[in-house]
Amino acid sequence: MTEYQLQWSRARDRLAAALTKAGYPAELSELMAKQLKSPRAIDRMTEYVRHGYARSMEMLADEMLAIRADADTWREKKESEDAQEKYNAYLNSRPPEDVGE
Repeated sequence: MTEYQLQWSRARDRLAAALTKAGYPAELSELMAKQLKSPRAIDRMTEYVRHGYARSMEMLADEMLAIRADADTWREKKESEDAQEKYNAYLNSRPPEDVGE
């Protein structure tokens, strides 16, 4: 098992413990962890559950989707910044007479 898989598994287990303590089925943690994808996102969900904000399964699902959307937005931003950086490096590596053509 890789270090990332171990972190993911531990985060899922923390979520399962928080969910069962709040009265929700532990199996829900597996489904949520797969949707959230990263240990950091899973830990955000765990904190939401621990603080008692979720009063229904619908609220849990809404928060999970919000966390997932935040993570997706951040990833897309980083991918865009990386692509822009590569494009700028390409433009800066061209001879001056080629720029603007």
